[in-house]
Amino acid sequence: MTNTPRQQPEQQAPPAQKLQVRYAKRGRARFTSHRDFHRALERALRRAGVPMAYSSGFNPHQRISFSNASPTGAATEAEYFEISLREAVEPDAVRAALDAALPTGLDILEVVPSPPGGIADRLTASTWEITVGGLGREVLERAVATLLAAEVAEVERMTKTGLRTFDARAAIIDLAVTGDDTLRLVSRHGTPLVRPDDVLQALGRAEEAFAPAEPPLLTRTAQGVWDGTRIVGPFEARPDA
Repeated sequence: MTNTPRQQPEQQAPPAQKLQVRYAKRGRARFTSHRDFHRALERALRRAGVPMAYSSGFNPHQRISFSNASPTGAATEAEYFEISLREAVEPDAVRAALDAALPTGLDILEVVPSPPGGIADRLTASTWEITVGGLGREVLERAVATLLAAEVAEVERMTKTGLRTFDARAAIIDLAVTGDDTLRLVSRHGTPLVRPDDVLQALGRAEEAFAPAEPPLLTRTAQGVWDGTRIVGPFEARPDA
């Protein structure tokens, strides 16, 4: 009996264009998981008629690359992904068509041609607005002051490999009380990635009275590079560029 050589899969041509996209998750759409968003995006790209490039191999898939997805349950104004196309198109036409094809609350905000290199090195920090109801400004200020005065703030998180302990304080660039029930967090991206809920855990350990009765509302308002005074988004010109 002779073995028939397996036919090699068709090799796809290199992409003709790459686009980077900023999108938002608003309202109830903040409960959309990253996996669910990925599936919704693939369907929307087909409905919008975006000429996607596909990977080579026996199971070709749309060439989409994501960066630093926000946690499920968090709203955001600054999520990013990159798509590769088999032919060049007008970025704003993609923005309009894709935005119309996505469910309510998943909003396409900007589409730009991809510059050389990836987007990861231009997404190194985030700004978050955290709404914590029912505690009062005095409790928030006391918790923030105690946490910022600490050199280390260990927190715990359950991971796929078990319970992990790490320092949340090292990731905090800035943390301030901006209202009677709101905080502004600027955090750097590292390994492990410190999330807003990790900082909330650290605040609870710093101040006993910091115990919200309701889950705090998290909103990522910006993502990019911290220039010492603010987050510079990846589609903006950086001061050192």
